[in-house]
Amino acid sequence: MRIGYFLSTEEYGPAELVEQAVLAEQAGFEALWISDHFHPWNDQQGQSPLVWGIIGALSQACSLPVTTAVTCPTVRMHPAVVAQAAATAAVQLGGRFTLGVGTGEALNEHVLGDAWPSWDVRAEMLEEAVALIRRLWEGDFVTTRGRHYAVENARIYTLPEEPPSIYVSGFGPKSTDLAARIGDGFVGTSPSPDLVQRFKEASGGLPAQGGCKAAWAPTREEGVDLAWRLWPHAGLPGELAQVLPSVRHFEQATELVTRESTSESTVAGPDVGPHVQQLLDYVAAGYDEVYVANMGPHYADMIRAYGAEVLPKVRSEVGG
Repeated sequence: MRIGYFLSTEEYGPAELVEQAVLAEQAGFEALWISDHFHPWNDQQGQSPLVWGIIGALSQACSLPVTTAVTCPTVRMHPAVVAQAAATAAVQLGGRFTLGVGTGEALNEHVLGDAWPSWDVRAEMLEEAVALIRRLWEGDFVTTRGRHYAVENARIYTLPEEPPSIYVSGFGPKSTDLAARIGDGFVGTSPSPDLVQRFKEASGGLPAQGGCKAAWAPTREEGVDLAWRLWPHAGLPGELAQVLPSVRHFEQATELVTRESTSESTVAGPDVGPHVQQLLDYVAAGYDEVYVANMGPHYADMIRAYGAEVLPKVRSEVGG
């Protein structure tokens, strides 16, 4: 069981993200997730640095493996460009890089004026993109014209010794089945044993990574306030997070999310018990790796407390 730290590019700037990675390695976290967004979810979060620049900095600042959670290689970025970026990241990290991919959100992908397709079309685009990325990683010149993407005389020269693994995000049965069909692993953000088991059975037991958030603060009340102000969209139902196109739309929709509902669903404050239990819930769901992000400004205190208390308690419980 590997426990990692989740770097939120929506909430923190480049220097803070690198600082968190360094602190996480010192505290005993074993790997890193990093989100890949063009926009934050709301103006309160207020950041959105380019993930590939941050990964380059991480490669010089710490030695932890890195997974993008997740990159959408279909609309805003052509899969050939993602293939080059991911290959470079894998070289910089000495092979300790996993490309996490998904079908994306309109929030980030509509910015070039492209139409936002239905999920079925986006899944078809993702499958074609993943196949093209893998073909480009073979190192030969590629000329091809598919249903969604074309490349001409394209060759990636800077390649790692072994191509990165590609993990695929799943939020429901259809996307989980897609992950099992085209991925080397699974990425999830809920402790759902049904989805993890579905992926494991369909993929022949490939690895699964799960991610969660916590709002460390001197008091639980302050932690809940931070989560409600910074991450209220976590309380939105259904597919809203995939289809709303603007930060303003998210801010309008999250007016319906109450502080009470945020309090009920959020691990917050300095009591380590709920923090330990949240990670154990992901272990119980069948994940092989779990990554936790901090919400709010107290990330240094959170990382130190996890290193001193939370991680040892979880590892004692799971025997590793």
